[in-house]
Amino acid sequence: MWRLSRTALGAGLRLGGVCRLSSSSAADRALQFEPGQKIHGFTVKEVAPVPDLFLTAVKLTHDQTGAQYLHAARDDSNNLFSVQLRTTPLDSTGVPHILEHTVLCGSERFPVRDPFFKMLNRSLSTFMNAFTASDYTMYPFSTQNATDFRNLLSVYLDAVFFPCLREQDFWQEGWRLENQDPNDPESPLVFKGVVFNEMKGAFSDSERLYAQSLQNQLFPDHTYSVVSGGEPLCIPDLTWDQLKAFHATHYHPSNARFFTYGNLPLEQHLQQIQQEALCRFERIDPRTEVPPQPIWSQPREAHVSCGPDPLAPDPNRQNTLCVSFLLPEITDTFESFTLSLLSSLMVSGPNSPFYKSLIQPKIGTDFSSVVGYDGSTREASFSVGLQGVSAQDLDRVEAIITQTLDQIIQDGFEEERIEGLLHKIEIQMKHQSTNFGLALASYIASCWNHDGDPVELLQIGHSVERFRQALKENPGLLQEKVQKYFKENPHRLTLSMSPQQQYLETQTKAEEDKLQLKVQALTEEDRTDIYNKGLELLSAQSSPQDASCLPALKVSDIDPETSRTAVHLGSVGGVPVQQCEQPTNGLVYFRAVCDINSLAEDLRPLVPLFCSVITKMGAGSLDYMQQAQQKELRTGGMSVTPQVIQDSSHLDSYEQGVLLSSSCLDRNLPHMFDLWRDIFNSARFDDEERLRVLVMMSAQELTNGISYSGHAYAMTRAARHLTPAGHVSETFSGMDQVKFMKKVAEKSDLNHLIRTLPRLKKHLFNPHNMRCALNATPQTMSDASKHLETFLQDVSGNRRERKPVRPTTIQKPIHPQLESGPTKTLIKEEQFQPCHMKTFFQMAFPVNFVSQSIRTVPFTHHDYASLCVLARLMSAKFLHVEIREKGGAYGGGARMGGGLFTFYSYRDPQTLQTLASFRRAVDWAKSGVFSEQDVDEAKLSVFSAVDSPVAPADKGLSVFLSGLTDDMRAAHRHRLFSVTHQDLVDVAHRYLSPGQCTDGAAVLGPESEVLSKDPSWIIK
Repeated sequence: MWRLSRTALGAGLRLGGVCRLSSSSAADRALQFEPGQKIHGFTVKEVAPVPDLFLTAVKLTHDQTGAQYLHAARDDSNNLFSVQLRTTPLDSTGVPHILEHTVLCGSERFPVRDPFFKMLNRSLSTFMNAFTASDYTMYPFSTQNATDFRNLLSVYLDAVFFPCLREQDFWQEGWRLENQDPNDPESPLVFKGVVFNEMKGAFSDSERLYAQSLQNQLFPDHTYSVVSGGEPLCIPDLTWDQLKAFHATHYHPSNARFFTYGNLPLEQHLQQIQQEALCRFERIDPRTEVPPQPIWSQPREAHVSCGPDPLAPDPNRQNTLCVSFLLPEITDTFESFTLSLLSSLMVSGPNSPFYKSLIQPKIGTDFSSVVGYDGSTREASFSVGLQGVSAQDLDRVEAIITQTLDQIIQDGFEEERIEGLLHKIEIQMKHQSTNFGLALASYIASCWNHDGDPVELLQIGHSVERFRQALKENPGLLQEKVQKYFKENPHRLTLSMSPQQQYLETQTKAEEDKLQLKVQALTEEDRTDIYNKGLELLSAQSSPQDASCLPALKVSDIDPETSRTAVHLGSVGGVPVQQCEQPTNGLVYFRAVCDINSLAEDLRPLVPLFCSVITKMGAGSLDYMQQAQQKELRTGGMSVTPQVIQDSSHLDSYEQGVLLSSSCLDRNLPHMFDLWRDIFNSARFDDEERLRVLVMMSAQELTNGISYSGHAYAMTRAARHLTPAGHVSETFSGMDQVKFMKKVAEKSDLNHLIRTLPRLKKHLFNPHNMRCALNATPQTMSDASKHLETFLQDVSGNRRERKPVRPTTIQKPIHPQLESGPTKTLIKEEQFQPCHMKTFFQMAFPVNFVSQSIRTVPFTHHDYASLCVLARLMSAKFLHVEIREKGGAYGGGARMGGGLFTFYSYRDPQTLQTLASFRRAVDWAKSGVFSEQDVDEAKLSVFSAVDSPVAPADKGLSVFLSGLTDDMRAAHRHRLFSVTHQDLVDVAHRYLSPGQCTDGAAVLGPESEVLSKDPSWIIK
């Protein structure tokens, strides 16, 4: 996976994890290590408690190779390992990215093809992946099972340090010339390869194209001037020998940084890493350092072209302009912390200077795709600009940026905004997520990659106190930073981007020209060789693999029992309230669901927009800027989101509503509920200027997301006509919503919208149709309940009994085990008739997103578990080979959920061939040509998701939102264990066979003459 990583304060500090309120035993044990201590070939360099994060950091060095090692001991069973290598390419062939893919295709001890994907089905991992950043490559995994950890560690170590790097794997994962039909030597030669197609998809996203161009232009003198992921037209210049040479120089322990996290003993990790990998190496000088970027003597300008966006609200406003500044090296931890804070003060939220000067005047639709502090390169950078700008306003944007910097130097920042930001950091440190280890690994990666101190980086509390002291001693500190790093900085880049009408055609022609250059240089012997190699690769991809050399857990290793969560269901003022006591670290989490059954059908497309703006328009005595400030000071965030919840026992029943979510420190409980009270009782909708800004930002965000999440849009559309819930989901979050928001954003007059939104609020924020949930510590729950009760009393004036719009509704217990308890209202469409529908959305992409969805059975049905296992079995044993390895798509598979069995592909060069692969997958399943071992592996994969960790904030949510009790989940678990080989064959026949099922299909992709001429497809 290729990513342009950005380490900003807002993203980098989301570090919470599962912890205890007192010192953990794992952290205590680690404190017993001492500097100088020798352990399995490593020497301890530093042992440091990090109380803010409930961990102890142990820093070590490998004596023989110089490999660096950091262990974060913490009382968390979701243990993580990662190894990162500094990878610094000097061309855009994508060598580190293709290498990242290829090392996972077989190794010395595990020479099978694709052990990485095979291990996804032989373990209970909670995370497995690999990342290629601009200057490092990281291989992380996490799991809650100690045996699984050792198994995965063996596979990862062997893959990274002793890969096979076969030429066939290079062809498959990187690029190759091959006949379009590998079986037909007369078919034209084309470029193929997984990374080649992945990067074609990545560069079809104008936001990613802009971000990449910005980095290349701001750092023009070394590795940041090239595309580490690979520029599609450069990828075919990479040779297999160059790939192997890059591995030899970069994938050495002397160039490696190892990180482990969790409650497993450090000594075991060190012993295994030493014995299985490091003992075979001697120290070298890898010479992979990134040199400092020479500072410019004067600012520069550059321009990049992109494809036009047909879904843009205004086709004449598709330009972007951004100004970027080079900042100091990220290894200066405190200076980086200060500049990261300064960045947030300058651009985050409606009270920030750049929001006021750039967003409020509606010159553009949103900030540029690159905005704020970026600490992912050796020297950091800061960027600010606008997208959705008309060409004549570009100079104006640049002038405003300069004026705003002058204003900041003159006026500084309000103390309340600084306190709000520091409060946000406190919340982020206390909030407990399930992927703490991965967040930690990503947070320290860039700084450590350039020999910064990762332990110092973790001492966030120290940085906060040092910042407070520095600001106290010098109140003008931040203005001085702006003067030094922005106003007087000659290393400044102004990058503009504009659409080129024939952009996709130009890219296609450039690829065709590149292809013809390659083809014209071929002899007849070369062509024959290419054909034969294509057949060899196809044969290898089609041949069954003996994976017995790979370690594997057994189904018997899975805990037979479901983890249970105690919840208490009560009532306050007639509103059902669920309480769940958890170790939330002093935070209180509030949720509420309000159904929208009384809302008129024609208003339903407005629900997502209402949710987006309702907490951002101001309420009560607070305008939107004052409201934003209070949210920063008093809460961990407040949000409202649309909900469509499929009934667990009937496919034609569902709940539709909105979910309110917020959190706060226990000391701020009254303030959080005061903010919600004002939104319920006196939300403001009359500020047309503010509403216009939010509408434009919402529409822009939706259109920007399509190229990255095209598979999700395709799956949602494919399901549209299969269940009533699927139809509503398309309205709320599908292509229908994207097009609806485009129309809203195009309107010159929003007065009708201003009059309509209060009507929605009367239906959506109605305590009569509401249920609430609180997650808090036992010590705080009583106080939280009292403040909730006060809130419900304060908003009781909004309570109305309104008739549902749909004629048929049913009442179901909120908690199914309490038949006489409070109920919720579901829509039941007994007359619903699912129908077959195929839709093609022609987009400005060079690759496709393809989906087929099939109506099956609800969660409580006996066959649901079999279909879950079958989806994983098909994905691993058939679809992966057909869609990714043979077809060249970046990803694809099948999943079961919401009563729908759904196939999908991601960044796929194929369309009809992929749909044919979906059909062949059904035939394959019906034939039963898979083994009992295959079934067990599919079960392991399913259970790794079923048993994934749940954060204290989210405990009890499955019963609160979906009515899934512990007993229901236990019954599902039992059915999963009981699934047999014959069950899978039977459900494939019963539900997935043509003629037996109702299905839908959707494709998002480039112009297709075949689909356009096929009358069975609806063309959008």
